[in-house]
Amino acid sequence: MHEQSSSNLSRRTLLQNTGRTAAAAALAQVAAPGVFAGEDNTIRVALVGCGGRGTGAAANALATQQGPVKLVAMADVFTDKLDRSHTNLKRQFEPQVDVPEDRKFIGFDGYQKAMDALRPGDVVILATPPAFRWVHFTYAIEKGLNVFMEKPVTVDGPTSRKMLELGEESVNRNLKVGVGLMCRHCVARKELYERIRNGEIGEIQMLRAYRMAGPTATAFVPPRPEGDNELMYQIRNFHGFLWASGGAYSDFLIHNIDESCWMKDAWPVEAKASGGRHYRGDFVDQNFDTYSVEYTFADGTKLYLEGRTMPGCYKEFASYAHGTKGSAIISTSSHAPAKCRIFSGQNMSSENMTWAYPQPEPSPYQLEWDNLMAAIRNDTPHNEVKRGVEASLVTSMGRLAAHTGQLVTYDQMLNHDHEFAPEVDQLVIDGPAPVQANAKGHYPVPLPGIVKRREY
Repeated sequence: MHEQSSSNLSRRTLLQNTGRTAAAAALAQVAAPGVFAGEDNTIRVALVGCGGRGTGAAANALATQQGPVKLVAMADVFTDKLDRSHTNLKRQFEPQVDVPEDRKFIGFDGYQKAMDALRPGDVVILATPPAFRWVHFTYAIEKGLNVFMEKPVTVDGPTSRKMLELGEESVNRNLKVGVGLMCRHCVARKELYERIRNGEIGEIQMLRAYRMAGPTATAFVPPRPEGDNELMYQIRNFHGFLWASGGAYSDFLIHNIDESCWMKDAWPVEAKASGGRHYRGDFVDQNFDTYSVEYTFADGTKLYLEGRTMPGCYKEFASYAHGTKGSAIISTSSHAPAKCRIFSGQNMSSENMTWAYPQPEPSPYQLEWDNLMAAIRNDTPHNEVKRGVEASLVTSMGRLAAHTGQLVTYDQMLNHDHEFAPEVDQLVIDGPAPVQANAKGHYPVPLPGIVKRREY
């Protein structure tokens, strides 16, 4: 990784050789960014992926208080999403949104044009479906840009290996990279973590996590309207397609998995799981309605994860830790506020409560951006790629266990050879989609116990 090379690689060669020394050497040729871009002290931001999450991330970037920030470029494959995002951001941050028509880019190459509008040391937000993350991150490194990327950052073994390689190179380049696992920036969870490390609940014996709610609209995909472009239909409904997002499991359950593993201070070494489709009706997505996963850590401790998206059922959205001396609420009632608490026994009742984080809590969505921008301006270490990949990989491990009906280890997931969309960097609007429907318009779904090694 430290070997020098005077050759200049084309971007296509770089993408083909992400894990090779030559690629790393080529990336090293890019001039290192300064503490932040521009003599005017303004950090310029480009937004790549203008859906709800990208728009929210851009708003958090513009709301930071460490110094001037401007949004100067936007890119998406859908004009309506870009226009809606621009309108909303302009309404909230009018003086800071400087995106004229010639810096609004539509198409699969829009991410390049948006990043080309930045200077080394500026920030690009990568908020497209995660299938495109390694492609866009590669170009960001080439340009010497700091990055904020949404989670998950990978959806399978091969892309995880690519992102780990790229993450190492971004560290070598002193690039600051935030990953949208905002729970790690939550002050309440941080204090809980320290209290657990200090032994307040004893040794963790078990963790439990739940995301059980009604149907999540974006994960329930109706049939493709006649005349709609197949690839664009799948990208617009990316939560319903495994190649694009890892499906509802990877996209929605990763936070509960990540915060639980944080409290354990470890990643599980294996997973076994079950799940199924129950009330899909006319929906054609590839998701299950229920997921039940047993993650096992190296010391034998278990994390039990329950996911459900079915109407009329009991709802719970929370994570818990159980130790030899007591128990703790990691989060409750969605991701924020966490409302962390500690109890003297396993019965989490008010009379047994020994500590609670005071309310209100600062938003972790804003804190993750405050921390990233502070690191850029102060040139302090800040790179969350490795942890983001590991959280994504552990999430994929549980999904693969449920979808195949097999026990899956961490090493098996990391070294798995199945890549959902190996040519994602070559997609064009009128080209084929990575997954195809049958004559009835239905897409392949996981078949546990029948298809044992791969997902569709």
